[in-house]
Amino acid sequence: MIGTDLYVEQIEKDAVRFTDESHLKPLIQTASSAKYVLLGEASHGTSEFYTVRSAITKQLIEKHGFSFIAVEGDWPSCYEVNRYVKGNAPEYKNAIEALQAFNRWPSWMWANEEIVGLIDWLYTYNQKQTTEHKKVGFYGMDVYSLWESMEAIIQYLAKIQSPDVEKAKQAFACFEPFHRKAEMYGVSAALYGENCMEEVVALLQTIQQNKHAYNSDSEASLNMQINALVTANAEAYYQAMVTHDDKSWNIRDRHMVEALDSIGHYYGAEAKGIVWEHNTHIGDARATDMARQGLENVGQLSREKYGQEHIYSIGFGTHHGTVIAARSWGDPLEKMIVPKAKRGSWEDTLHQAGAFNKYIMFTEENREVFQRTIGHRAIGVVYHPEMEHLGNYVPSRLSDRYNAFIHIEETNALSPLSMQELTVT
Repeated sequence: MIGTDLYVEQIEKDAVRFTDESHLKPLIQTASSAKYVLLGEASHGTSEFYTVRSAITKQLIEKHGFSFIAVEGDWPSCYEVNRYVKGNAPEYKNAIEALQAFNRWPSWMWANEEIVGLIDWLYTYNQKQTTEHKKVGFYGMDVYSLWESMEAIIQYLAKIQSPDVEKAKQAFACFEPFHRKAEMYGVSAALYGENCMEEVVALLQTIQQNKHAYNSDSEASLNMQINALVTANAEAYYQAMVTHDDKSWNIRDRHMVEALDSIGHYYGAEAKGIVWEHNTHIGDARATDMARQGLENVGQLSREKYGQEHIYSIGFGTHHGTVIAARSWGDPLEKMIVPKAKRGSWEDTLHQAGAFNKYIMFTEENREVFQRTIGHRAIGVVYHPEMEHLGNYVPSRLSDRYNAFIHIEETNALSPLSMQELTVT
C-alpha cells in the first residue's frame, strides 16, 4: 500500500476542502483560460454531480464569457431546450415543459429536477443579451437519435418547401422497415449487407451543397448540419455495434468531437464551450486501460485536435451514497445504494485523506506523483452495486486523465421529473 499512502499524503497537502460553490473559485479561474472545459461525472444519476457542474457552468458563462453548453444527450431533444433558453420556443411555458423533449430511455439523464435550475438560469441570462449570437446555447453531442434526426430534417425541409425533402424522405424510407429498432438495423446491415449507407451519403451531399439555403432562422443551418451528421454516424454506429463494439465506441466519441467542432464554428473562432459528459468520455482514454483496447474518447480526441493547453478536464467522483440507475438496458429506473469505495481505489484514497468534499488540481509540482495507476470508479445507466468490484473500476493515471478532480464524499440520487416507475433497492 506504499502507493496509496503516498497518494493520501499528497492529497492532504494539495486538496482544497469546499462546502459551497464560492470555494471553487480558484478551480474555475484556472479552467476559464481553456477553450473547452470538460465536466465529468462518475454516474448519470447523481444529484451533486449535476448541481456542482451547474455552479461551475454559471460562473464560466457569467464571469468568463463561455458561449455554449454541449452535453451527452441527443441533438433533437437538446435543441428543443436550446430553443427554449434562447426564447425561441413560445410553445413551452417553462423549463419543465421543454425538458419533456427527453422522452427516450434513459430520460432521467436530462429530465431531472437538478437540471431545471440551470435551464431556468440560462433562460433568464439569455433574456438580458442584446443580440441572438450572444445568447448561450444548450446542445446535444450524442449519436443515438437516428430516427429523430431524420424526422427533424424532413420536417424542416418541408417547412421551407425545399426540393431536398424528397431525397430526405428516400433516406428515411430505407430505415422504416426496422421499426425504430436499432438492433434490427444493425443486424441487417452488419450480417446481411442490407444497409442504408448509399441513401445517407446522398442526403449528406445534398445538405452540404445546399446549406446556404437553410437560413430561415438563426440556427437552421447548424441544426440541419448536426442532424445530418447524426444520421450518417448513427448508421455507422448501429452497424458496427453488432460485430465490433470497440469500433462503435470510437464512432460515437469521434462523432461527439465532430459535433462539438461544428458548434464551436457556429459561435466563432473566439468562442469557448462547456462539455458535460461521463468521466469515461471526458477523461483522456490514453491514461486508462481503454488505450490497450484501441478505444479513444472525447478527452483524448479534443486534446489532440485543439492542443492540451486548450482543454481543461475535470473528473468527478464519490466515496458512497445513492444513485439512479437500472438493472438492465430499458428497465425501470431505481434508486440504488452506492457502496463505500473499494479499498485502495482512487475514491477510497480521497476518503482516507479526509472524509469531506474536496478538489485537487494536477500541476507540474504534483503531476508525477499522481501518474501511478489506480482503480477509479465508473457507474453507468445500468448498474449492479453488489458486483461493482468486478468491473466498475477503471485503472487510471489520474493526473494524465484529468486536469483536476472533484470528490463528493457522500452523494445522493438525482430527482427524475417522472417518478412513476421509481423503485428503491
